[in-house]
Amino acid sequence: MTLSHALRAAALAACPLVLTACAVSRPPPQVSAPAPVAWQAPLPHGGSLEQLTDWWQTSLGDTLLAGLIADAQALSPNVAQAGAQLAQARAQQTAARSALLPSVDGQANASRGFNEQLGALATVVQVGAQAGWELDLFGGNAAQLDAARERGAAAGAQWHEARVSVAAEVAQQYAAWHACQQQLAVAGADARSRGETARLSAESERAGFTAPATAALASASHADALARAAQQRLQCDITVKTLVALTGRDEAALRTQLAAAAPLRAPGGAFAVPALPAQLLAQRPDVYAAEREVAAASAEVGAADAARYPRLQLLGSVGAGWVRTGGMSLSSTTWSIGPVALSVPLFDAGRRAAQADAAQARYEAAASRYRAVARQAVAEVEQALARLASVDERAGSAQRAAAGYRRSFEATQARWSAGLASLVELEDARRTQLMSETALVALEQERMAAWIALYRAAGGGWSRDLEPAPAPVMAGTAAPARD
Repeated sequence: MTLSHALRAAALAACPLVLTACAVSRPPPQVSAPAPVAWQAPLPHGGSLEQLTDWWQTSLGDTLLAGLIADAQALSPNVAQAGAQLAQARAQQTAARSALLPSVDGQANASRGFNEQLGALATVVQVGAQAGWELDLFGGNAAQLDAARERGAAAGAQWHEARVSVAAEVAQQYAAWHACQQQLAVAGADARSRGETARLSAESERAGFTAPATAALASASHADALARAAQQRLQCDITVKTLVALTGRDEAALRTQLAAAAPLRAPGGAFAVPALPAQLLAQRPDVYAAEREVAAASAEVGAADAARYPRLQLLGSVGAGWVRTGGMSLSSTTWSIGPVALSVPLFDAGRRAAQADAAQARYEAAASRYRAVARQAVAEVEQALARLASVDERAGSAQRAAAGYRRSFEATQARWSAGLASLVELEDARRTQLMSETALVALEQERMAAWIALYRAAGGGWSRDLEPAPAPVMAGTAAPARD
């Protein structure tokens, strides 16, 4: 091929580049998700505002909980799966990018045998390289790259969401253990009180001052309290074993650490919840992932449409060869630009059109799912805010009720000791006090659960400005705890 012919072929190959402006159109990569203009439940911004990422340490002041969360995130199969999906998304992004660039393959071969042209034994060595480049006339490959990028961003957000979910689960179990210990303390105190009453009743019966039926009632009440305390102790053991399964820690060591942990106090300050529901949607990783899926589906519609149009590929090669026979050696080099391969769809029985329709249907489904995720995000925050408001509203009344029932029981117990009240009255007052004390502990547990639910519903400290998630960690290694 002469130089003029090569230049003419290159110019002919470059002409289709001007057609890249004819890229097919795509549906909107973003769709609206109407949000309420304001929260219906009151915002818990009565105290200092703290960032979600520091909430475990600054507000709860519990370093053991932060360590348990880090261990659980390192062992969680959901986090590992999300990390693997992120790695796959990044690999697919690299593969999609390569489709826009030329590809070069090298070849080499050697042989020795009788050469008919030379009429003698000869050694032949050939090396070469072949290049190919598909010109993205209608933007199909670029659309695939856009889709891969969007799915990579979505996978990163889902990785963060998995970590937030694990953090919330561990915190719920940790708070449940502390509440269980408080309930166990209430049950233990009640069992001791009933045991003392049963002892005094038994002594009074032996002295002839108390009827056998009354002493039997006191003994039965004590036995019932012991059974209730044992049941509560079992619930605490189950919670510990759940934490062991989540974190992978040794059970004996974890029990020692839990025993040494300070009581879990209620949050001293509220973390920031956006004043407007629409602002919340920007800090939820699941909403962001659903939004990126819409953009990816939009790009795939463009790629499916581009597949219905002609494809143009430019090929080229360069090579060198050596022939050695006897004491003589020959060499040669060759190169070529072309051929230019044009592929025009003529008939496929509707396959490409069906693929385009399927891509459009996936886009509509992704848009619908995004709106549903956005609505669910607002609903979860509303529910958590409503629970917090309800707990705050009931807290004062519950505390006054518990204090009043406690004074009533103490007065009834004093009257019983003086012989001015029956054992039935004493047991009734004791039962009422126990219910009020149990309800007070349950109310505090409900408050903690509502805060944790709000933490998760508000995004768990994730934001769109976070760096991409790191590569997935191997089993048994710990990822840095950000939550």
